[in-house]
Amino acid sequence: MEDEKDLKEKTADGMEETVADINEAESAAETLDEADMAEASENAEETEGEAAEGTAEKAAGETAEEASKPDKKDKQIEELNDKYKRLFAEFDNYRKRTETEKLGMFAEGEKTVLLKVLPLIDNFERALGTIPEEQKGTALADGIEKIYRSFTDQLKDLGVTPIEAEGKPFDANLHNAVMHEEDESLPENIVTAELQKGYMFKDKVLRYSMVKVAN
Repeated sequence: MEDEKDLKEKTADGMEETVADINEAESAAETLDEADMAEASENAEETEGEAAEGTAEKAAGETAEEASKPDKKDKQIEELNDKYKRLFAEFDNYRKRTETEKLGMFAEGEKTVLLKVLPLIDNFERALGTIPEEQKGTALADGIEKIYRSFTDQLKDLGVTPIEAEGKPFDANLHNAVMHEEDESLPENIVTAELQKGYMFKDKVLRYSMVKVAN
């Protein structure tokens, strides 16, 4: 009976120890679960924070990138301004070019008309040169003289002036030598006679003087 009692006691003690081990294991498991849960929660919070930080940085980057890109309207305004400046420059160049061409056309037209008038002046000079001495001072001679003076005054007002030739050194920019003569009494390249009078129109030669040059 004692052996059976001892066996029951030992069995009871063993079961109590087993229950205690089980309780201890469950307590340890619960402790581990709580630690794991805390660690997992901490990791989740860190991950969420990092994700939120990354999202904020990405959003900030996209905003900065969008801000750095030129606005579509600003780009259109800039293109229109460039187009306007180019058109204005082209128009200004066209205006200056046409003004220059117009002035050139007027000058060329004036030159053409004046060249047609010069032979009339030549004829008046020839007529005055052929008037006999006994007829000078007559009404006819005075009339021719007055018409000639009127022509020359009008030409002077327009900017036409005669070129000095006779007795001057020959100048190829003003004179056209059509004859030469040898005269040791005269310096070299001196104009000895003016065969046809030359004229300047403002600062340009309208007609070269036709001259005879010595030596």
